[in-house]
Amino acid sequence: MALKPAIFLYIVIIFSAIIHEYAHGLMAYQLGDPTAKYSGRLTLNPLSHIDPFGTVVLPLMLLWMGGFFIGYAKPVPFNPLNFKNEK
Repeated sequence: MALKPAIFLYIVIIFSAIIHEYAHGLMAYQLGDPTAKYSGRLTLNPLSHIDPFGTVVLPLMLLWMGGFFIGYAKPVPFNPLNFKNEK
């Protein structure tokens, strides 16, 4: 894979993982669970969501090997017992 598309793909993977985890925390907060907010994870700050292996090492290693490209962020904690109006 050429360098410029690979760098672009890496940046897209990182930002999409951050937005994905932020959305998990925001949805849990809207349902009544403040766990993500209290743990400092209800933010778009990349440093609070980056997992050293899943967001940095694994994607770069797969990129270097030339295969498929995948990564992940730290999961946002939540407590379903705090949800209101369960139906």
